Amino acid sequence: MPRWLKRPEGSNWGEFGDDDQVGRMNLITPERRLRAIAQAREGHVFLLGLPLDYPKAQIFPGRFPPVLAPTMAGEGIPMYDWEIKGATDVVNDDRVTMDLQYSSQWDGFSHYGACFDADNDGVAEHVFYNGYRSDTDFVQPAEGVAPHAKALGIENLARTCVQGRGVLVDVRDLASLPNGRIGFKSLMTAIEAQGATVEEGDFLCLYTGYGDLIMQGGANLDRKALNACPGLDGSDKALLDWIDTSGLAAICADNPMVEKIEGIERCADAAMLPVHEHCLVKLGIHLGEFWWFGGIAPWLAAHKRAHFLLTAPPLNLPGAVGSPATPVGTV
Repeated sequence: MPRWLKRPEGSNWGEFGDDDQVGRMNLITPERRLRAIAQAREGHVFLLGLPLDYPKAQIFPGRFPPVLAPTMAGEGIPMYDWEIKGATDVVNDDRVTMDLQYSSQWDGFSHYGACFDADNDGVAEHVFYNGYRSDTDFVQPAEGVAPHAKALGIENLARTCVQGRGVLVDVRDLASLPNGRIGFKSLMTAIEAQGATVEEGDFLCLYTGYGDLIMQGGANLDRKALNACPGLDGSDKALLDWIDTSGLAAICADNPMVEKIEGIERCADAAMLPVHEHCLVKLGIHLGEFWWFGGIAPWLAAHKRAHFLLTAPPLNLPGAVGSPATPVGTV
């Protein structure tokens, strides 16, 4: 039986195959990867991710920074400054407990779904990209049972190796727009002014200044300044249409959600996060969040460039719905 008989309006379910789990990453062909590698002319590299214990103050309730602990060699024996008996070796070994989407991250397709009647029986199901469903393709958490995405896990993104052409667009000056939301016209103006082009298979990278504030603020974050940073306007149909027709492979931003939802009028049958629904559910476009562009952006601006080689694989962690990221930009 097919997973779906009806797909959401404007979606591309099935266009990369009935069982596809990587979406627009399919567009990064060897030829497009070589085009991206050609952007690495000087050999300089820039870290595009926050330290994984940033932000130092909590942004999202329920998500916490990593906690390190020693690996235990035996009961009550921490494997830290651990001397092997009868030898000269000294060993440190540690483990980490962390929320996978606390800091710089990738949203997997299994991270965000929608209520939609995909089997056309008059009842909405919990569905995800390409029609995968909560009731059949996920192990739900229970006592003694760990959650697991049997489909659309982040390991699928990891297998693509996530390497292509990054396109940095500085949108910090757009923060003064109503509610700081960036629509189609404003984004196109910024792209043109910076001499950028967004082509099929590209990674659109939005420099909002949010990551800079996190790096500078430490535990004393200026919440007012953070809230003033811009984000995409998911209520702008022209913007959503462009995201589709541009052929971009992923959107990466230094803010926490890529989009801004303040001031968007809501209705009961619409998504609270329209860009997430449009990208993760309908089109198979991964979202990167909480990245940091404060290192590469000044260099690109000084050299009147907007494009670079982006390398950003997630953890190859089967069944996870998101992953920390340590992206790298090479110019």
